[in-house]
Amino acid sequence: MNDRLTPLCLPPETPWGEALARLNQTGRGILLVVDGSGRLLRTLTDGDLRRAVLAAVPTDAPVSALPSKPPVVADEAATAEALLRLMDAHAIDHVPVCDAAGRVRDLVTRRELSQRIWLSSPHLGEEETAFVEEAFRSNWIAPLGPHVDAFEREVAAQVGVGHAAALSSGTAAIHLGLLLLGVRPGDTVFCASLTFVGSANPILYCGARPVFIDSEPQTWNLSPAALERALEWARREGRLPRCVIVVNLYGQSADMDAIVPLCAHYGVPVLEDAAESLGARYKGRASGSFGRVGIFSFNGNKIITTSGGGMLVADDADLVARARKLSTQARENAPHYEHVEVGFNYRMSNVLAGIGRGQLRVLEQRVAQRRRVFERYREALAAYEDIQWMPEPEGYASTRWLSCFTLAGPDAAARRSAIAQWLARHAVEARPVWKPMHLQPLFTGAPYFPHAPQQDVSAALFESGLCLPSGSNLSVAQQDRVIDLLHRAFEATAEGQGV
Repeated sequence: MNDRLTPLCLPPETPWGEALARLNQTGRGILLVVDGSGRLLRTLTDGDLRRAVLAAVPTDAPVSALPSKPPVVADEAATAEALLRLMDAHAIDHVPVCDAAGRVRDLVTRRELSQRIWLSSPHLGEEETAFVEEAFRSNWIAPLGPHVDAFEREVAAQVGVGHAAALSSGTAAIHLGLLLLGVRPGDTVFCASLTFVGSANPILYCGARPVFIDSEPQTWNLSPAALERALEWARREGRLPRCVIVVNLYGQSADMDAIVPLCAHYGVPVLEDAAESLGARYKGRASGSFGRVGIFSFNGNKIITTSGGGMLVADDADLVARARKLSTQARENAPHYEHVEVGFNYRMSNVLAGIGRGQLRVLEQRVAQRRRVFERYREALAAYEDIQWMPEPEGYASTRWLSCFTLAGPDAAARRSAIAQWLARHAVEARPVWKPMHLQPLFTGAPYFPHAPQQDVSAALFESGLCLPSGSNLSVAQQDRVIDLLHRAFEATAEGQGV
């Protein structure tokens, strides 16, 4: 039994007077009456003991003598939503979780289910309001406007590139980036496998053929060794990729000193997907500034958000000018609506750009807050030797957009899933590391180059990796709750109980 449940458990022969003292001492509003094997016999609440007082039951009478009914319990597969429905149906505030043998493994309360902790929730402040109000006062709420222009300039300056185009999403930015780099139907595009599908879907939008590249253990990002083998293979096949999509995963740059010269050697441009890494640096240089084209995302879960939005950046003014044209339905410079090519409705609105401007002003604070969250996790879980945190090599400055770890050992995948299930049961969102693109049914048959023969790094990270709640607005109390739940989950899995 989990050590944190022990104070709540008592044998059936316990005098109910002692049970009342225990109830007051633990302050949880419930006690669990269990037999010698830990099997739940009944629950005891304030109401049960108040009724014993009113009935003048002698305080030395055992709790087994008190009136009872079968306890309301849940099994270990129950979700937070199912537990809440169970509480509502029975008008109770606690549900014990039992294994198949009826032994108590966990206790879930209504209070914690009402206080869900998200993986990475939006974090808005005071700066955004002024910009949005200005947009309304000036009636610039439609697409484009002064906030869009200013947001583009400010992001470009933040990243250290010449130009930027504000768009409707990071995925839209990747799509336009591929078109700007000349990707056409039938072309090949290399892409990091360990990423969100939004990095790879635009390849299909263009009618191109994806080839996926594994990660390296040192950074979890695109493996230069795998990329070199893939480029040499493509050269021999006579179909070098039109570009390489390098993803900066979970707020950390890939090894650009190895990747950029390698791509240049083969004459292949880099599209840098920095959707998750605004504010990160690599050897003193901003993430997103290394590729011919870079992109960022301002989705609701990112370090800064415009609720939905993205940005394409480049030093080439002509590329960015063309991105702006394509993103506004490719309208020609004419007094009427003239179109000679396919365009897209990909521009960001002036209102959302105003939110982005406010968010950008606190970017460094948001990064610092997420890094503090990561450090607290690392310190609090230092005793677990099988935890391996996402590495941050010397010269890298990650934003720690998400705090991620893997578990070691042959049962790592099962234990990772059990820990995630434990957190989910208590209304705490945690997710496995991205499922690699080469394992997705959508991309069945796409070529894939592992980091080394017989070493599929991205698949191993997916099998054993977990992302913890990491928002910059995560309070100390919330993080303490997550840490406590992790300790309980690790204790349960160490006992071989499952969760």
